[in-house]
Amino acid sequence: MSTSTASGIVDPRLHGKPAVPGIETDPQYERIVRNPTFQTLVHERTRFGWILTGLMLVVYFGFIGLIAFDKALLATKVGGGTASLGLFLGVGVIVFAFILTGIYVVRANGRYDALTAELERSLGR
Repeated sequence: MSTSTASGIVDPRLHGKPAVPGIETDPQYERIVRNPTFQTLVHERTRFGWILTGLMLVVYFGFIGLIAFDKALLATKVGGGTASLGLFLGVGVIVFAFILTGIYVVRANGRYDALTAELERSLGR
């Protein structure tokens, strides 16, 4: 955990140096940072964000990999011969990004908002 000094919050990993040099911190800040609900919120949100980011990177770079290494597959005509598989996959990448955004919004409006409300209650706001 961090400790407070006259110059602000001190992160033990920084060997006694203030986490933000030259900036005085509000005691309320440290109270919030030490709150287990806040730590849970930050951990869950960060972890979920990285999972969604990883999924998007796999899909995007998978598509780019197909463009680089299997152009013939992407040039395959589908849908009556007017459109190529590459067109559908490209649109699929965009749709996938929208779906991931929707998943994040649902999670943020549900779990993260509940944690934020719980944090506000525990801090007496």
